[in-house]
Amino acid sequence: MSSLHEDARPQAWRRWLLLGLCSLAGTVMATEDDSAWRASRQIVLVVTPDWNADHGVLRRFERTHGQWQPVGEAQAVVVGESGSAWGLGLNAAQTDGPQKKEGDGRSAAGVYRIGEAFGYAASADTHMPYRALQASDYCIDVNGSPYYNRIVDAREVGEQAVAGSSEPMRRDIHLNGDALYTVGFVIEHNAQGKAGGGSCIFAHVWRSSNEGTAGCTAMPETAMRQLLAWLKPEEHPVFVLLPQNEYARLRASWHLPHVEP
Repeated sequence: MSSLHEDARPQAWRRWLLLGLCSLAGTVMATEDDSAWRASRQIVLVVTPDWNADHGVLRRFERTHGQWQPVGEAQAVVVGESGSAWGLGLNAAQTDGPQKKEGDGRSAAGVYRIGEAFGYAASADTHMPYRALQASDYCIDVNGSPYYNRIVDAREVGEQAVAGSSEPMRRDIHLNGDALYTVGFVIEHNAQGKAGGGSCIFAHVWRSSNEGTAGCTAMPETAMRQLLAWLKPEEHPVFVLLPQNEYARLRASWHLPHVEP
C-alpha cells in the first residue's frame, strides 16, 4: 500500500508539471500570434535587409477570403539612418535585438496601427482622418512632457508646452521650405507615451533615396499619396516593419503575407 502511494505521487506530480508546462507554452505561443491585429484587412509591410540598414522595400496587401493578396508594385523606402529597433506596438515585446529609444535614429520595428494622415494642404485624397497642419502644430519629443509623443497645437496647450521640441510639423514654414511632411501619416508607436520609448514616428515624403530618416519611413511623394488614397479606416490598417531575418522567423506565427526574399 505504501509502495503504491509512493508510485502514484510522482506520476501525479509529473502529470501536474506536464499540464503546467503545456499551459505555460500555450501562453507564450499566444503572445506570438496575430490576435491584436486579426481584424486588419490592409497591411503596409516594410522589410529591411538587417537591423542596421537605412533602407527597405514597402509592399501593400489586402486580406481577401482570409488570404493576403498583393496590391500594386513594391516601393523602395528609406528608414532610420541608424536602422531599426523593436518598438512598442501591437505585438508582444521582443528581446532579441535592439530596443527603440528616444533619439537613437532607428525606425520602430513591429506591428502598429496606422493613425491619422496629415499634410500641409487643407485636404488630401484619403479616407483616413486627416489633419491639415498649422504653423502652431508640434510633435512633442521632449522626455518628461505630459504631451510626449503627441501632436499638439501650441495655441491650445501654450507655447511653453512645445518649448524644446525639435518637431514642428509645418517644416516648410519653420525649416526653410522643408517638404518632408508635405503629406504622411502617423505610425502609432509608443501610443501610451512611455518616457524615453521613442516619439513622433511617421510615414512621410523622403528627401532622397539614399538619405535615412530620424526614425520614420519615407518614400517619394507620389507613392505616399497613392498609399493614403488606398488606406481605409474600416479595414483596420496596420503598418509592419521588420528586418528580413525577423520577418522569416515571425511570418507564420504572426500570419503575415508571404514575400520573396
